[in-house]
Amino acid sequence: MAVVEALRPYRPLEALVVTTPQAVSVGDVRRELTFCKKTGLQVVGVVENMSGFACPHCAECTNIFSRGGGEELARLAGVPFLGSVPLDPELTRSLEEGHDLTQEFPKSPAFPALTSIARKILDGLPAMVS
Repeated sequence: MAVVEALRPYRPLEALVVTTPQAVSVGDVRRELTFCKKTGLQVVGVVENMSGFACPHCAECTNIFSRGGGEELARLAGVPFLGSVPLDPELTRSLEEGHDLTQEFPKSPAFPALTSIARKILDGLPAMVS
């Protein structure tokens, strides 16, 4: 709470919350959303990470955990659901090696998901700033 209060003079102050589809993570993020509401932080939206596994050979996405927890949470909380990002070994490798996913793996299933989420956030910026 002290950090939120210290950052208030540097408005705008928003939160982007990320969950995985599993119930434990969704529960944790539900508490984060409650924290945001109590502290007056506007929530930009919810992103569901690790939403399926993108096969590095065929790019088929398999739901190895579950799916939809982040979307349901956003619906219940009345905040935007920005999208789901699959687990992608290429994304992991790219980030760990300091490479640019957009340049090296544009066909990665994570690429359009991340692009769509970023676009939704950027498209919402004028409304968030005012």
